[in-house]
Amino acid sequence: MTGKRENERDATVISEGLLQKSINTLLIILTKFLSGLVVRAQYRVKREGLEQLPTGSAFVLLPKHQRWLDIPLIGWATPRPLYYMAKYELFANPLAGWYLSAIGGIPINRAKPLASRRSLLRMFAQLNRNVGIVIFPEGTYYHNRVGRGRAGLIKMIRARLNVPFVPVGIRYEERKGRGMLKIKFGKPMQPEADVTTELFLEKIMKEIAILSEL
Repeated sequence: MTGKRENERDATVISEGLLQKSINTLLIILTKFLSGLVVRAQYRVKREGLEQLPTGSAFVLLPKHQRWLDIPLIGWATPRPLYYMAKYELFANPLAGWYLSAIGGIPINRAKPLASRRSLLRMFAQLNRNVGIVIFPEGTYYHNRVGRGRAGLIKMIRARLNVPFVPVGIRYEERKGRGMLKIKFGKPMQPEADVTTELFLEKIMKEIAILSEL
């Protein structure tokens, strides 16, 4: 009887896991569709450099952060599945936290990254599955200028994995009616062994500025 109960419990766990995975997939598809509607309702979108994205390996996207619309824009504009490193405060509300986690959000305490051990393990697990991770290197919004990059997460990833970092430029041009929104994916970048993460990040931020036409 004990073995039967254990088998039933295992079957229930597997069933619940498959159900949650199906729910997550549906939420991602719906969110991507709605993101496209929201973005294109306000802007004509020009995408460049999609061919730069790695096709069969893990990568880290490092986009410019101009405003809140950047987040749905990245998800809609990028054809590959993505997971997002996001400030843990956004997950404080239980419903918001569940939704953000379901669509690929990973909470991180930016002031104390090591306090987010479970989130870091999840980030590395996804990279080991050859998917993309999104990190906004500025950490917050900088309108029409490029802020200083934060090296913490990039340093952690670099120490454990050899993955390319893809700079992404975003530019909003307000016009009468719908404005113009440009998103440009740059060439994947990988630091040389003798280059510090700080110097590598400076190079990335310069590339982001060029791609954003700033």
